[in-house]
Amino acid sequence: MSRVKSGTVTHAAHRKVIKKAKGYYSARSRNFRTATQAVDKANQYATRDRKARKRNFRALWIQRINAAVRAFDPAFTYSRLIAGLAKAGIEVDRKVLADLAVHEPEAFNAIAERARTAAAA
Repeated sequence: MSRVKSGTVTHAAHRKVIKKAKGYYSARSRNFRTATQAVDKANQYATRDRKARKRNFRALWIQRINAAVRAFDPAFTYSRLIAGLAKAGIEVDRKVLADLAVHEPEAFNAIAERARTAAAA
């Protein structure tokens, strides 16, 4: 039986890892063993941060909505707005509300007014 060498397959696998590590600093982009560790850690961060990004955006939207609601009426808060929207039967998600608050304040104020009257009733 003849001997089988794995040089081609190993080289291809190493090249794939080194390609993913392109742009990393120093040996992390050149040395296979170090690049493997760096790429693995980067994949862990990417997996974790896909979830974190959703949380961060939701928090940002809530902050923008709260700021816009308080500019509309200082006594009116984010939680009262959300409760008023539920009572009024207005189904607008936080992303759209935040976008309205930033780009179309008149429309946001109209929605906030409807929520305030529904919350008061």
